[in-house]
Amino acid sequence: MDLLMIILLLIGCLLISNIIGHYLPFIPTALIQIAIGVILALLFSNITLELETEWFLLLFVAPLLYNDGRNFPREELWNMKMPILGNAIILVLITTLAGGYFIHWLIPSIPLAAAFALAAILSPTDPVAVNGIAKRIQIPEKILNVVRGESLINDASGLVAFKYAVVAVVTGYFSIKEALLNFSYTFLIGGILGLVVGTILTQIRFSLRRAGIRDVIFHTLLQLLTPFIVYLVAEDVFHASGVIAVVVAGIAQALVKDKTEILLAEEQLLTENTWSIVLFILNGIVFLLLGLNIPSSMEESIENTSINNWKLIGYALAIGIVILGIRFLWSHFNAIYSFKKGNDDQPTLKKSLLSSFVGVRGAVTMAGVLSLPFITESGSFFPERSLILFLASAVILFTLIVATIFLPILIDSSEVGDVIEKQHNFNEAKKQLLLVSINRIHREMNDDNRNIAYQLIGEYQQMFRQVQIDTSAAKTGKPKYQSEITKIRLQALVVEEQYIEELYKGHHLDQDMYTAIQSTFSERKRIIQHNMQKGFSFVLYRIIREWRMARKKYLLNKEKFVSYVRMKQVIRKNAYEHALEFLREQAKLAPNPEIYYMIAFEYERAISLINKEVTTISNKHEELKNELRTVITETERAEIHRMYEAGEISKEEERDLRRFVNYIESVNLYEHVE
Repeated sequence: MDLLMIILLLIGCLLISNIIGHYLPFIPTALIQIAIGVILALLFSNITLELETEWFLLLFVAPLLYNDGRNFPREELWNMKMPILGNAIILVLITTLAGGYFIHWLIPSIPLAAAFALAAILSPTDPVAVNGIAKRIQIPEKILNVVRGESLINDASGLVAFKYAVVAVVTGYFSIKEALLNFSYTFLIGGILGLVVGTILTQIRFSLRRAGIRDVIFHTLLQLLTPFIVYLVAEDVFHASGVIAVVVAGIAQALVKDKTEILLAEEQLLTENTWSIVLFILNGIVFLLLGLNIPSSMEESIENTSINNWKLIGYALAIGIVILGIRFLWSHFNAIYSFKKGNDDQPTLKKSLLSSFVGVRGAVTMAGVLSLPFITESGSFFPERSLILFLASAVILFTLIVATIFLPILIDSSEVGDVIEKQHNFNEAKKQLLLVSINRIHREMNDDNRNIAYQLIGEYQQMFRQVQIDTSAAKTGKPKYQSEITKIRLQALVVEEQYIEELYKGHHLDQDMYTAIQSTFSERKRIIQHNMQKGFSFVLYRIIREWRMARKKYLLNKEKFVSYVRMKQVIRKNAYEHALEFLREQAKLAPNPEIYYMIAFEYERAISLINKEVTTISNKHEELKNELRTVITETERAEIHRMYEAGEISKEEERDLRRFVNYIESVNLYEHVE
């Protein structure tokens, strides 16, 4: 199969995996992608996608680790630097040595150096693989922070150890002294090169910007190319660790981003969106490739008559248990040491098990093991390559399945409460931000921009409504505010109905129009109660209404029909105004007035649309919209700064709120970009 067709097929499978993950949220997306890869391999036996070691590290590992560095939460993780460094360096070395000796003892046909290589590549953890589980069961943030921090470094340390072990297998030569010297050189020089090259590329970007080259697409592309440039300079020019280099370059980029996120909001917005797509593709393809390679590795391993198939599965389970067992012992003894020093709470087996099961293996492990060479320098085949590939794949699957099954059982409800409380606080801050924006729009409203203002208010109302639902769900697990919104909308609708009844009883409304308006009320009530604005019933209602209007137009002459429509519009407007007055009065007495004001804005917008003359949208209209959005964005950023200075939100929440504002601003930035 052509390479292009394979790539398109893999991307299509990524989309399918996300759809399946939406309906099966209890299954990690990584497991779904692995399963799809296995199915592809069984359906299309001619699919082959093999990359050399350096190409695989360059195309997959470099951008993945660079992104980890860019998103390094420095303030939170700095306080946990000792356990992170211990997990990332010491635990990797222990896992490589102890795991390597165990694998060689368990399967003597795997040489010791190759066993070290397998253990080394199984040592890095992958928080991406456990993200789906973490979102569903709310793993304690402290444990997740350790995993995220260690994965940033242990990816590099594990890959460097893996690389030296593979070189020992390929060349047949290994010296501890040379390995330590080279290891120190590659780490030190790699880190320096990452800082220097990353800083140079950043300065080039700013110099080009000062020279007038401000195209955001150009600068975004340059940022995307940065990890590849850094990796190639470190690996091919200085023969240092490209892995360490891209991690350090990512951290340097994060420092620059923090200082320029507001000044270069447009560039940051496009860059973040583009990175999201790139990372989604890279992570997904790695797991699809894992699934694609499982059948072939199983076939070669199963066909090996020297190993019983059940024994093969037992080997994989034993290695997985030992790898997790090493992590468990390390976590538990480390917790005991921290407790004795007074730096942590009382250690428990449950917390140690949580820390070990969260250490899921994933993309980096698969990227490394797939890069194993086929031939050594002596011309012989790499020893037990297919078996090593099978064992690595099986251990990844084992850790994913164990995490999926046991993490929900081990999660402590009190720890979940802390996470939910933080989520609640962030939602409250977002609600405050949206309310400030709505109030600012109301203050800026005038005769020229009234329709535009109500349009923007409608957008913010929708966001506010979603935050209300999220906040209620975080507190009680049920969408409390949604039911309250529905109740208030129905109350306002009753006020409209009462007004129409008074008109009808006072003989100010004929039977035909009264029946039509009552039919509208019935449909609106059904829509409010069942949220069917986009459903079949709404479409059917629109069809019936248009048919009735066409029939009315046919029966009446043009002049009478126009008069009929205008009269109906006036009646609707008056009914809306009665409901609006009711909502404003209730807001003064209600414990949650913001909900009444939110629905009142909906009625104000509806009245504005009735008053609006049908005209063609002009350039002046767009200018007013952009001006109003600019004022709102400035107000939002000022409010975020005020909340942070007042201690109402943390630094992380302040950063997340600024990103939220940037995403809202994207509507304005890219609305007319071709």
